[in-house]
Amino acid sequence: MGAHQSGRGEKAFFPGEEVNFDHFNILRAIGKGSFGKVCIVQKKDTKQMFAMKYVNKNQCMERDALKNVLREVEILTSLDHPFLVNLWFSFQDEEDFFMVADLLLGGDLRYHIQQEVDFSEDAVKLMVCELGLALDYLQSKKIIHRDVKPDNILLDEEGHIHLTDFNIAAVLEEGQLATSMSGTKPYIAPEIFDCVLELCVGYSYPVDWWSLGVVAYEALRGCRPFDIHSNTSIQDVRNLFILGPEFSKNWSDDMVDLLSKLLCMRPGERISSIGELKGTKALSKFNMDDVFRRKYKPGFSPPKGHLNCDPTFELEEMIIEAKPLHKKKKRLAKQRSIREMHGQLSLDLDTDSLAEGNTCYISEFKVYNRYHELEKREKEQKELRWEKELEEAMNASDPLNKVITGTKSAEEFPGKNKLKTKEQFRKPGKSRTLTFKDSEGWKKHGEQKGLKNFSCETTPSDICPPSSVTTENKTNHTLDPKIESIDYIDRSPSPLIE
Repeated sequence: MGAHQSGRGEKAFFPGEEVNFDHFNILRAIGKGSFGKVCIVQKKDTKQMFAMKYVNKNQCMERDALKNVLREVEILTSLDHPFLVNLWFSFQDEEDFFMVADLLLGGDLRYHIQQEVDFSEDAVKLMVCELGLALDYLQSKKIIHRDVKPDNILLDEEGHIHLTDFNIAAVLEEGQLATSMSGTKPYIAPEIFDCVLELCVGYSYPVDWWSLGVVAYEALRGCRPFDIHSNTSIQDVRNLFILGPEFSKNWSDDMVDLLSKLLCMRPGERISSIGELKGTKALSKFNMDDVFRRKYKPGFSPPKGHLNCDPTFELEEMIIEAKPLHKKKKRLAKQRSIREMHGQLSLDLDTDSLAEGNTCYISEFKVYNRYHELEKREKEQKELRWEKELEEAMNASDPLNKVITGTKSAEEFPGKNKLKTKEQFRKPGKSRTLTFKDSEGWKKHGEQKGLKNFSCETTPSDICPPSSVTTENKTNHTLDPKIESIDYIDRSPSPLIE
């Protein structure tokens, strides 16, 4: 597809501008889902490479899958982990939703299993650790993935694992259970099937760890532990679970023990956290902090001489696709031109689909830019640091603050510079009442000089009770002895009293 990019000068993009389809060069298709496709793109201004997933709006609405796409973007914008495929941008146009994420050129695990790659036990153990960290992180965010399978596990160029595709993921509230039949049948946990038969009230995070066990078994042996297909009945599935998986005699006891604990039918006894995973003998040699930092070298590294994906995706996009992505810009420009000429309000003139005229822009679809979020987060952290430094500097320079906070008592400040008394605020011939409680801009300058209830923030009530300072019909006044003993530096301007 890269050959179809124009050689003319590119449009200039400005900081703060919302990212859209025009900001990317389309290079080639690398994947396909039920109604979503994935291609390699390059951002024009930075030349950085990404994977762009795009979902046709009309197909999405026809299949009643709009809420899944909206939820997927909402979830992805809240995630950031080294073993997930992280989202960088999301936006939409008249035809499609777009999600721009990390580009991982190692291909998916399904491709390598089909290529009959011989994964060693150590390679699979590290794979389990990395996926386990990802699942534990999702659990901390109250997210169930529900579709952990080789197709949704991508490898980077070094061979590290990254989980993707949150299209059927669910977010659980505290104490909530999921109940719907969701997932890919050969990787679905027993309790999900039980929910369909109303044998249990719901399921939770352990379902993803069952799927992890199926993936680990399949990577190690090249086939799944249970011969389950899309047309296998639920009763047959349950019978297969009762028989249990068959483990190879060539596998170590530690490996068999690990898989047995992941493929445990009872979710309460199944490994379902990184803490339980670390407790297995098979993974005892792995330091999970080092795993997180990717300090262990994977046992398998994808070939670097070619793209690790099915080449037919590119041919299909070029030859079969009715609305190929590389022709989108010209196609939309033509549609917009026709709309301007006819003054039509509809955002889509294609009459091939009745629903197409109603798609337009979906306001619930979240527009996202990770770079903006990172800049915002960095700015907030700087402001917090500045506020903390300012507070520390003010506390260090204000001796009275030590009295108020209780770090030093009033007696520790022998009286030299005394608090200003009410006599200093008094003008002969007028009587006023002054109290020292709290300062709100000197109570708006003595209630605009009315001074019915004047206040001062820096003097606590136990040092200067309101009743101890009054000028009503008196000429000689003495302050509370506690105030007399305070070495006080007054940094506030005295209010004027006329």
